[in-house]
Amino acid sequence: MLHSIPEPLVLLLRPIAKILKFKYYYELLYWKIGFKNYGKVLEKERYGPIMLAMADEKDDRFLNGKIVADFGCGPRGSLCWAKSALLRIGIDVLVDRYADNFKDVLISHNMIYLKSTEKVIPLPSDFVDVMYTLNAIDHVDNFTIMCNEILRVLKPGGLFIGSFNLGGQATLWEPQALTLEKIKSELLDYLEIVSYRLSGQGPDDHEYAFFNDGNLNYKEGDKGFLWVRGKKIAV
Repeated sequence: MLHSIPEPLVLLLRPIAKILKFKYYYELLYWKIGFKNYGKVLEKERYGPIMLAMADEKDDRFLNGKIVADFGCGPRGSLCWAKSALLRIGIDVLVDRYADNFKDVLISHNMIYLKSTEKVIPLPSDFVDVMYTLNAIDHVDNFTIMCNEILRVLKPGGLFIGSFNLGGQATLWEPQALTLEKIKSELLDYLEIVSYRLSGQGPDDHEYAFFNDGNLNYKEGDKGFLWVRGKKIAV
């Protein structure tokens, strides 16, 4: 029912929802329901194939000795598959709540979980070699600010590997209705693009199927995904 709220009403309610932190409530609820339905088990078997496909890599050797991070990581060990990495960092605004609710799971992941805010990623500039984000950046309050932060902590020449939801409307917990132009102007214009792929949304049980099948037809405005790999341009 909440997904059907008209966009003008979403815009009207957003300041109130921000004060009451509805967005965080629903984001945490999503993970709680997942743990309830599937048990407190890792989804690393799911994340690995998807994140390798996003990077257009067959295995994790391209991460050898690298500091790799995942922006908007959630609590399910999204980088556990990246065993070649020097350091794996999960970045999320709800890390403290994940620790309160899923402690035993988090401490088993061999990852560092870092709490971000809606304004800053608390890492030094030029620190991360490879920055992932998997359909998470539409959850941020301010798209421009967080794109700037992602670019700030990424080393010059470092890799950005992202998946973006397209064709959705803004909601109270996903405030950003992303467009190709918005993503380009705020983020991609600062990268040397290595790979750029668009696809419609697949079936519910395999939403990225069209990437795997090579069926990359996409009509702007439809629900789908943008997969990008790019290098941060040195200034």
